[in-house]
Amino acid sequence: MASAAEQLASNLNFAAFAKADELKKRIWFTLGALIVFRLGTYIPLPGMNPEAVADLFKQTQSGVLGMFNMFSGGAVGRLAIFALNIMPYISASIIVQLLSSVVPTFEALKKEGEQGRKILNQYTRYLTLVLALFQAWAIAVGLQGSGNLVLEPGPFFLVSTTITLVGGTMFLLWLGEQITSRGIGNGTSIIIFAGIIAEFPAQLAQTLELGRQGAISTGLLLAVLAMAVVVIAFVVFVERAQRRLLINYPKRQVGNRMYEGQTSFLPLKLNTAGVIPPIFASSLLLLPTTIASFSQASGGTGILSTIATYLAHGRPLFMILYAALIIFFCFFYTAIVFNPVETADNLKKHGGFMPGIRPGERTAEHIDRVLTRITVLGAAYLTIVCLIPEMMIVYAQIPIILLGGTSLLIVVTVTMDTVAQVHGHLLAHQYEGLVKKAKLRGAKR
Repeated sequence: MASAAEQLASNLNFAAFAKADELKKRIWFTLGALIVFRLGTYIPLPGMNPEAVADLFKQTQSGVLGMFNMFSGGAVGRLAIFALNIMPYISASIIVQLLSSVVPTFEALKKEGEQGRKILNQYTRYLTLVLALFQAWAIAVGLQGSGNLVLEPGPFFLVSTTITLVGGTMFLLWLGEQITSRGIGNGTSIIIFAGIIAEFPAQLAQTLELGRQGAISTGLLLAVLAMAVVVIAFVVFVERAQRRLLINYPKRQVGNRMYEGQTSFLPLKLNTAGVIPPIFASSLLLLPTTIASFSQASGGTGILSTIATYLAHGRPLFMILYAALIIFFCFFYTAIVFNPVETADNLKKHGGFMPGIRPGERTAEHIDRVLTRITVLGAAYLTIVCLIPEMMIVYAQIPIILLGGTSLLIVVTVTMDTVAQVHGHLLAHQYEGLVKKAKLRGAKR
C-alpha cells in the first residue's frame, strides 16, 4: 500500500502549483521574512571592535559558541543584533511547558483548548522578555570585561547592547509567529533551519581549504560526507516510521439504513517529539555557558573558565548531559503532545475499540504502554543521531558543524515538515477546485 506521502506526491504537479495563488503568497512571504532575518545577522552591535570580535570568535568557535553561532546563522560570530536568536523563547517554552505539567493553574489552562493555549503563549512571551533581558545584560557585561572588544565601555554601552539584543530576540519571535500564520512551516523551526543552512557554504569552503593545505585527508572528509548521507537516509526512514494500532467500529444504523462496521488505524509516530528534544537540550546547554566562554577567551580564571572547559562542544560531560537532556525531553514532550486517556475517551465516544481490549481505561493503558515502548526507541534514535556524528566530527577536527547529528536532524525534519505543508496546501487547493467544478455542474443542470 502506498504511503500517505506518496499518495500526496502523486496528486501534485506543476500546473496545480501554478494555480495555487495562496500557496505562492505564503512561500514569497516566508522567503521575504528569512531575507529580513539574514540581513539582521549582519548588523553589528553598536560600539564593538570588529577586529577584536573576529579574534575572539576564532578562539571559541570550536566550543559552545561555535554551536550557538550555528543556530543563530552566524550572528554570534559577528556579534550582530540577532546574536541571541530565539533561544530565550525556547527556554521560556521549556519552563512554561514544565509548569503546565506541575502547577494546577497552568494545567487547567492547557485543558481549556484554544483560549487556554493563547494565555499560555502570552505567558511564554512575557517570560521570553525576562530571560532575554537577563541574558542580554550578562552578555553585555561579559563583552565589556573581555579585553578590547568594546570601543567605549561604560553604562551607555551596557544599556544600548541590552536593549538591542532584547529587541532583536523579540523581533525574531514576532517574525516567527508571522511565518507560522502567514507563511509555510513552523516559524521558530524555519528560522533555526535558515541559520544552519546559511552557514554551510562558508564552512564547506573552510573545510576544502584545510583539505587543500593537507590538514584534513581526503579519505577522512569523504568518510564524514558518507556518514552524513547515511544519517540523512536514517532520519527520513525513522521520521516516517509508525506503529499502527487497529481500531474497529461496529455496525450502526442511521434511520432506515444500516452501515457496515469499519476498520481504521491509530498511527503512533516512532519519534513523536520530533526535533524538539535536541533543540531544547541545546538551548539549556548553550545559554548558561555563553558568558563562561567569553570569560575563558579573555583569559579569565575560576569557576566560569572551568564550566567553559568541561562543557566545551565534544567534551565527555557535554555529551553526557546532552544525551540525558535529549532522552528526558523526548519522554516529556511526548507526554505533552499525546494524551492516551483523552484518545481512549474519544474512541469510546465514537464507538471505536481495539480488538481484545476493553474501551476506556484498559484502552488508555494499552496505548500508554505501546507509546512508552516506541518512545524508548525514539529516544535512542535521537541520541544516536545527535551524538555519534557530533563525536566523529569533533574528534576528526572537521569544521562543518552542519554535518553534525543535531544540525542534520533539524535540517531534514524541518524540510520534511515544510514539504508536507506545501503538499497539504496544494491538495486543499485542488479539493476547492473540484468543489467549485461540482457546484458549476449542478447549477447548469
